[in-house]
Amino acid sequence: MNHIKAPPIKMQGIKTKIVPHIKASMDWHGRGRWVEPFVGSAAVPFNINPDRALLGDTNVHVIHFHRAVQENAVTANSVRSFLEREGAYLMRDGQDHYYRVRERFNCCGDPHDFLFLNRSCFNGLMRFNQKGQLNTPFCRKPERFSSAYITKICNQLQWAADRMRGKDWEFVCSDWSEVIDRAQDDDFVYADPPYAGRFTDYFNSWSDDEACRFENRLKELPCPFLYSMWSENRYRRNDRLHRAFSDYKVKIISHFYHLGATEGLRNKMAEALIIG
Repeated sequence: MNHIKAPPIKMQGIKTKIVPHIKASMDWHGRGRWVEPFVGSAAVPFNINPDRALLGDTNVHVIHFHRAVQENAVTANSVRSFLEREGAYLMRDGQDHYYRVRERFNCCGDPHDFLFLNRSCFNGLMRFNQKGQLNTPFCRKPERFSSAYITKICNQLQWAADRMRGKDWEFVCSDWSEVIDRAQDDDFVYADPPYAGRFTDYFNSWSDDEACRFENRLKELPCPFLYSMWSENRYRRNDRLHRAFSDYKVKIISHFYHLGATEGLRNKMAEALIIG
């Protein structure tokens, strides 16, 4: 398998490190579309690299960013110029400039601002209020955008753009039900929703009831699926998940989350891959 790479956008729960396990657990011939109703950072489809994909999320800013990269409205060159300029302002003015950019982004939603905030917010935790506005505070590192860091981000963005070039990838801002309702026999659904019972989504709430409704819908799909959900941590086990999929093959993976509001939330997690 090709070397796994990280996407330009960082999100809590990002699955970059478990992509090899995801690929090893897939039973798909690749003739249909890769369908992902919670695409987030798109770490999985960028690394799996299907020819055709239907990629959805309820976070309009995430979808807007991916489309902008796909359509060359956001490029490695434009990002370098933007981050060099805004990074200099950040170095000069510190948190005052971060909050100016955040206010500007919440007004206009520019994808360059989104990337800047994503890489300079507190602990990489992208959080939105009920009005859909980013409200994560500053990471308190005014020197954040060093030349080396900007180059790293630009390389990640160029890689993402190259992965999409010439491919039939459709990004949609939609509820999960609208996305998987479009799944067909030859498709493959990869589902990585928010972790029910642990914390809320980065953009919308996600309750146990919604998780149950989603899991029941997965079982009705006309195509294979792979469902990623927490299995257990040092404090408790997700018994509801294991009861719901007691008749399915389950692969357990242990990995570590580096994103979180506090150090205490950055713990080892046993992840369940439900193979359907």
